[in-house]
Amino acid sequence: MTLKATFEEAARQALKNQEPLLVSTLRLALAAIHNREIEKKAKTGEGQLSEEEVLAVVRSEVKKRRDAIAEYEKAGRKELAEKEALELGILEKYLPAEMPDVELEAVLKGVITDLGVASQKDIGRVMGEAMKRLGGRVSGERVSAAAKRLLRPAA
Repeated sequence: MTLKATFEEAARQALKNQEPLLVSTLRLALAAIHNREIEKKAKTGEGQLSEEEVLAVVRSEVKKRRDAIAEYEKAGRKELAEKEALELGILEKYLPAEMPDVELEAVLKGVITDLGVASQKDIGRVMGEAMKRLGGRVSGERVSAAAKRLLRPAA
């Protein structure tokens, strides 16, 4: 079963079980997936998203929730931060486990060696290639932090 189908089935079950937070969170995720399908269809003529693209949409939704939590906490809106945290927990259940740091660093070291870079001024190139190789198995924030650790500061 595809991730999108999993979301659809979970939304139906949540609706039957009268779980309003779960229903609204899953519907928002499905709407984001649908919007990405519309964007893709406008660009390429094909509207079906691959499993990787659906995962990217869900990761984007997770990132939005994390950013919103930080903003709400900064503004002193604890009740809204808690709601976002609950939504974040729901969405994270559907994501595969992220790659361990040891494997991430091994991939990054390979990218750095292949590109022949040594300083942080080339971090954009490293990030681009690393994200291609990792295929969405790790968040961009973790890749960026690990790349900065491995690269020397620019002179």
